[in-house]
Amino acid sequence: MRKALALPTVALAAAAFPLLAVSTASAHEGAHSYQADLGALNQSGVQGTGMVTLDGNTATVMIEASGLLAGSPHAQHFHIGAQGQCPTDADDENGDGFVSVTEGAPYYGAIGSSLTTTGDTSPDSGLAIDRFPTAEGGSISYERTFEVSDDVHAAFEDGTAVLVLHGVDKNGSGAYDGDVMSDLDPSLPMEATAPAACGVLETAQMGAAPAGGAETGAGSTAGTENQAAIGIGALAAAGAVAAGTVAYRRRQADQA
Repeated sequence: MRKALALPTVALAAAAFPLLAVSTASAHEGAHSYQADLGALNQSGVQGTGMVTLDGNTATVMIEASGLLAGSPHAQHFHIGAQGQCPTDADDENGDGFVSVTEGAPYYGAIGSSLTTTGDTSPDSGLAIDRFPTAEGGSISYERTFEVSDDVHAAFEDGTAVLVLHGVDKNGSGAYDGDVMSDLDPSLPMEATAPAACGVLETAQMGAAPAGGAETGAGSTAGTENQAAIGIGALAAAGAVAAGTVAYRRRQADQA
């Protein structure tokens, strides 16, 4: 009887969890997932999560963040080449009231990739404000797939890649302004470029990030669809197990 039940159980597991096989295959092909839990800097109140799946040098990036300056663009980057850490508000070395990009650099390093919504994603687009997400309602939902350089890929592998979102409204005026000017571009207020949130990109404990169809920075429902598929598979599995149990008990009763 045990042998008779073994084959259906194996087949049932394969039918119920097809995505598990996909994840295993992806791992053999070199796809790896990373996650960053964003912590606020410069008293921004920003919180969120970043997910990155690297398959070779192809990166699929998903960012969900809230508490940002509503209606304003927010630069966002992978930073690399330093300690793979985030600064704290105590790292305001010159006492101007801001932890600037320069003051944070010893921790998270230089720009490795610019997480723009369209076009170039190299460090050259680090201040391309017109191509970074705008926080409608104070939130960002970003997704894009693009190629990263070898040094960015290496930073993910050695644990020194950091996700940084920029742009704070420290004086509460509802705009980027103030008397302190940016350390990156003296024509801009410091609020426009100061880091608002930071998170170290660590190997994710879950599977690969849900695949989406975005090259535009828009959100995606692909993750929800995958969860639904898993849910349906689990329900089908439970139903099959129940049916098998009933049939087995009936056979036992007939033989009694």
